[in-house]
Amino acid sequence: MASVYKSVEKKVNGSSSSSSKDKRVNKQRVLMLSSRGIVYRYRHLLTDLEGLMPHAKKDSKFDTKNNLFVLNELAELNNCNNCVFFEVRKRQDLYLWMAKTPNGPSVKFHVQNLHTMDELKMTGNCLKGSRPILSFDKSFESAPHWALLKELLAQVFNVPKGSRRSKPFFDHVLSFSIADNRIWFRNYQVVEKNKENTPGFTSKDKGDISLVEIGPRFCLTVIRIFDGSFGGPTVYENQEFVSPNFIRAALRKDKIQKYQNRLQATDERKARIADTKMEESELSDRKVFQ
Repeated sequence: MASVYKSVEKKVNGSSSSSSKDKRVNKQRVLMLSSRGIVYRYRHLLTDLEGLMPHAKKDSKFDTKNNLFVLNELAELNNCNNCVFFEVRKRQDLYLWMAKTPNGPSVKFHVQNLHTMDELKMTGNCLKGSRPILSFDKSFESAPHWALLKELLAQVFNVPKGSRRSKPFFDHVLSFSIADNRIWFRNYQVVEKNKENTPGFTSKDKGDISLVEIGPRFCLTVIRIFDGSFGGPTVYENQEFVSPNFIRAALRKDKIQKYQNRLQATDERKARIADTKMEESELSDRKVFQ
């Protein structure tokens, strides 16, 4: 019995010592998944982001697009406190949800100008699982909703120290910039000159750092910010956002109007020719050689 007690005591002491060594404060985990009907370009973007975020966990496709609050329970089952959901509409429009589960807030983006790493074929490269340096434009402090988005993006893309599959290196930069009322995402490699791989290296070049783009790249247009996770009261709504369905409908109406104008011009031309047509004489070529 004493030996059993000693073995249990060693286990308890070992677990307490291991828990005391774990000094991580930022224990963020991100659940990443997509809806049904996702196309290959958007699936490749999801794979690229998963490679940049070692603290993310990828799940199977989500069947419904209406009851998104179910994602809160799914994130809880996977022990995640953040969720990134790719919602695809009509197999051509990509909407990106970012939520702080289970209490919120959450934001819905429209993704545009998308280019995956396979499409770009940039020269930059970084170690898989390395921690990124997050760079935010100073415009994020210009309005309250931008400040809220900055905090949400920082919690989603920041890799916690000591998280699973992460490595203690900082060799790439995730840049978030605001231009044209949209968030521009870029990924850069941090390149430092050294004697081994840089010809003409001098002592003045020591510590010289440059950035080389890796990819992927895309733009996020804010549609609406909710107080809760995947729902709730609206905190901010972008009045300048125009739905891509409305844009396509307007383009179709323009094409229909052009076709109708062309038909109308053809009818007017025929009527004008009929009015100005002179009566043919009996010696005309058409009547003589018919």
